[in-house]
Formats: sequence, structure tokens, C-alpha cells
Amino acid sequence: MTKQLTYLLAFIKFTHIMDFMIMMPLGPQLERIWEISPQEFGLLVAAYTFSAGTVGLFGSFFMDRFDRKHALIFLYTGFLLGTFACALSNSYEMLLIARCATGAFGGLLGATVLSIVGDLTPIEKRGEAMGTIMAAFSAASVFGVPFGLFLANQFGWQAPFLFLGLAGLPILIFNVIMVPNVREHLAAGVQNPLVILKEMLKDRNQFTAHVFIVLLMLGQFSVITFIAPYMVSNVGFTEGQLAYIYLVGGFFTLFSSPIFGKLADKHGQLKFFTVVTVLSLLPLWIITNLPRMNIYAVLVITSIMFILISGRIIPAMTMITSSVRPERRGGFMSINSAIQQLGAGVASFVAGVIVVKTVSGEYQDYDLVGYMAISASIVAILIARRMKAVS
Repeated sequence: MTKQLTYLLAFIKFTHIMDFMIMMPLGPQLERIWEISPQEFGLLVAAYTFSAGTVGLFGSFFMDRFDRKHALIFLYTGFLLGTFACALSNSYEMLLIARCATGAFGGLLGATVLSIVGDLTPIEKRGEAMGTIMAAFSAASVFGVPFGLFLANQFGWQAPFLFLGLAGLPILIFNVIMVPNVREHLAAGVQNPLVILKEMLKDRNQFTAHVFIVLLMLGQFSVITFIAPYMVSNVGFTEGQLAYIYLVGGFFTLFSSPIFGKLADKHGQLKFFTVVTVLSLLPLWIITNLPRMNIYAVLVITSIMFILISGRIIPAMTMITSSVRPERRGGFMSINSAIQQLGAGVASFVAGVIVVKTVSGEYQDYDLVGYMAISASIVAILIARRMKAVS
């Protein structure tokens, strides 16, 4: 796979990730404007992932029937339309529906990008390519989210979604021009959806990969969902200062992600995942127990967490994409992405149920969310050892 194609897929991932990420730092603003509770905000974040997971689960049975280029163009078009719908929403209920629509396309979109990387990149180079794609998370943090928050503070919370929709239009055109037809997987024929499901349940390797991604989501997304509201209510950040969390953390992970990808290729995906995950447990605990303190000290802690969280996802996704035969990778990755989205939705919703907003406006029981994330991360290390790479 060429560098140009890798970067194009990373740009797609950038808009995809930014659209998803911008919801969380908008939490304090949305809670203030619409007077919604933590549970309602958690549902607003989870709506995207629940929709992505549900549609992705059904769509996964048919993904290997199509040229991946055609699937990518169709899904990205629907994703952009959903993003424009978010920009036009004028109530909590309308935004909830728009997020569901965006998630319906976004879930399969992410899986299709990863499938193209898996199909066009040899396994010995897959970690490096995956690191570049996952660097989109960092880019969305360092450039997208701070700029989105700036737009929201200046023009209203709808502005970031309008920006994303407009920015995605030229990317869609380049998809048509640059992405090659990816049809090799079609040569193996298409199985009945029920056969695909039966094969997944019988294949211990595939089943393990799905359990693995759920644990990863519980181990990080439960904490990430409420970072912004917690920082404003408990730690002393202003809404304007929230951008620094994503700006500084994203800046460092923008460089660390490709490096981590190469290190994972060099030292082994499992070994590297284990080391980085263990290191990530401490910042997860610290962040969910932070008192009011100096903003610069907080930025150091949040940046370390971003670096390690993104660092463990790179070998994790490489192990997952390598756990199934190429001719079944499209359907498998779609199912895995759907389960990932459902896992993120569950993590967000459960975190919203656990945390409580007091009369004074502070959040309580965020530390319990941290303990849940740490426990899930430890179990993920044990589960990862059961996955095997398949040529």
C-alpha cells in the first residue's frame, strides 16, 4: 500500500474520529444549554456507538460481497450527511437522532478502512501502517478537537459538525480518484450470513478477538467519556481550557503512534501490548481521582494517558486484524468494529449511570469508573495471550 493511500485513509479516519471525539468535550456546554443530566449526556455519547454497533453487526454479514472501494465511498457519503444533520439539530432529541444516523455509517466506515489496510499491507509492515492510521486519533486531538471547541465557543456547538461536513467533501472526491479497487477477497466466494456467524462462534480465535476489543473499550472509553465534564466540575478547568487537554495530549501522541507501531513490529505485538497496557494503569487511576490542582500538572498526566492509551491500541488492532483469514477479514472486521462500538456504548452508558452530579455541580464516583477500567485492562492482557496470527 502506497504512502499516499495510507495518508488518505488516515484523513478519513481523522474526520471520523473528530466527529466522534468532539461530542465529549462539548459535554459541559450541552449540559449547561439544555440542562441535561450526566445520564442523558452519557446516552448522547452512547447513541453514536450503539447505532454504529447495531448497524455494523448486521452489515458485517454482507461486507465481503462488495468491492471495498465502493463500500468506502458509500459509507463515507452517508457519514457526511449524518454529520450535516448534527449541525442542523436544535434540540437534545434531534441531536440524539442525528448521532444515531451518523453512527450507522461511521461504524462500518471504520471497519472498512481497517480491512483495506489489512488487505493491501503485508503482515510484517502492518503495524507501521496501522500506526499511521491510528495517528489520526492524535491528529484529531491536537488539531481537530481544539479547533472544534474554538468554533463551538465562537459560533455555537453546531459549528464543529458543519466544519467536518465541509472538510469531508474534498476527501470524498479523493476517495473516488485514489483508492484502488479491492476485490481479491471476492475470489473466495461469499458465505451465507448464518454460516459467517456460525464460523465466528466456532472459531475460538475470532471469538477471543471480539471479547478482547470489548475489554479494551471498557478499559478506556468509560474514563474518556467524562474527562471533560469532570475537569470542569471537579478539577477547576474552564470550558475554554479543555482544548489544552486534547491539544497537548494529541501533540505528543501524533509522534508516538508511528513510533509505537514500529516498536510493536520489532518486539512483537503481544509483548509490546502487555508492557504499554500495564504502564497505562497508573494514569487511569490518577485521572479518575484528581482533586483541584495546577492545570499544568493535570496536562502532564492526561498527556501520558493519551500516549499510552493510543499506544496499546496499535498492537491490539494489529493482533485483531491478523487473527482471521484474508477472505473473511472484511466481515470479521465489521463484526469486530460493531462489537467495539457496542462495547464503547456500554462503557459510556455504564459510566453515566455510575457517576453522580451533586447539588454543588461536582461529579462523584468517577473513581469507581477508573477501577472498572483498570480491571478490564488487566483481563485484556490475559485474553490477548489466547489470540493467534493467521496468514
